[in-house]
Amino acid sequence: MADLLQRLESSIQERQLLKPGQAVLVAVSGGLDSMTLLHVLHALSSRHGWHLTVAHFNHRLRGRSSDADERLVRQVAARLKLRVVVGREEVKSFAKKSKLSLEMAARKLRHEFLARAARERKIRVVALAHHADDQVELFFLRLLRGAGGEGLAGMKWRSPSPVDPKIMLIRPLLDATREELRQFARQNKIPFREDATNTHLEMPRNRVRNELLPLLRRRYQPALTKAVLRLMEITGAEAEAIGREADRWLKGRQPAFAGLPVALQRRILQRQLIRLSVPADFDLVEQLRKSAEVRISLGPGLFAWRDAAGRVGLRTQQSVEFNHHETVLKLAGRGGHTAFGGVQLDWRVEAGANFVRPRIQKKRECFDADRVGGKITLRHWRPGDRFQPIGLKTAVKLQDLFTNRKIPRARRHELLVAAAADGDIFWVEQLRMGERFKLTPRTRRRLVWRWQRAGLKKTR
Repeated sequence: MADLLQRLESSIQERQLLKPGQAVLVAVSGGLDSMTLLHVLHALSSRHGWHLTVAHFNHRLRGRSSDADERLVRQVAARLKLRVVVGREEVKSFAKKSKLSLEMAARKLRHEFLARAARERKIRVVALAHHADDQVELFFLRLLRGAGGEGLAGMKWRSPSPVDPKIMLIRPLLDATREELRQFARQNKIPFREDATNTHLEMPRNRVRNELLPLLRRRYQPALTKAVLRLMEITGAEAEAIGREADRWLKGRQPAFAGLPVALQRRILQRQLIRLSVPADFDLVEQLRKSAEVRISLGPGLFAWRDAAGRVGLRTQQSVEFNHHETVLKLAGRGGHTAFGGVQLDWRVEAGANFVRPRIQKKRECFDADRVGGKITLRHWRPGDRFQPIGLKTAVKLQDLFTNRKIPRARRHELLVAAAADGDIFWVEQLRMGERFKLTPRTRRRLVWRWQRAGLKKTR
């Protein structure tokens, strides 16, 4: 497999991954991929003057097996006369504490260790052992999650560390397959340890590796790796070009946002959301793209919006708590007056027969007084309130009615609610009267209800 060694050397030089005499921190887990990478770089270092340091991170996930991985890495580093640095963390407890998956927790701790080890030794380059098959697996994982062009482009040959942008991560094996690495290791008697967790199908990556990809190669495309890598190369180049155009637009005066191609609009919005530390998922980007000057909720009290020029911003709104104040009215006599919650209320009880529904007047409603009863509770909206507006067959959540009427959240908490003696709501400010309390041929007394509010506070 001398051709593999020569090919990797040419790739490193052509892509300028390493300079002559450069110090390199090599991340080595003890598995096939990283042990092969270590031996490749060591074999080439005499010609290029590279100074290698081995870095191993013990996740402590597999008990004695994890410790055996560490021992192997130490032994091989000693045989190659290379310095070694080891980090250890309890990934499982960290994942539980941080509410992360084991995979994400391990990745985070591993990158933090590598960046720290590199900084302490004044090394600016970390070599990782990702290869062509890793790229294909990542492509399908991201495809199934609905990733865009940047995500489908996969890993880059060189990219800044997610922990420290001053440290560069390089991936010299990206065009080598796992089978090529296995043959190289066999021919050169490179020791390595198999990770038994690679066969555990509860992990999505393992299901893609062990179930999906073999099926696709067997039934649809034997040259799957080559086809996917070509697609990733094309997608990556196009995504990079759109990214450059988005950055150029964001830096200065450019054509109007509304006239830009859809793909460029999306990337411009995505870039701005990322800078604001907001997850730039497709639905949020599309909502912002299609609607200017419309607030889109990101969570309690936080909204995203964009102006007509395409600029994205965040707005906060102080959370509004439920108002639990209330007052009780007794319908004694023919009428009365009260004030509550900024609203002036007048009522009058009229006796008679064959009441007909009066013509609609603003801020006036008429109810069956006997159904309302002799006591009214005035209050504000509360969690779980249900109301049956006239014309509806059943009661629904008051919150849903507010949403359908597009009443802002803060304003909902200002509106008054009137509950009858039996506790049922018969009137909600700005909504229709209650179905059960409407006038009917059997009505013998009607309650004439009038209200006046000086003005509702405007919410921004």
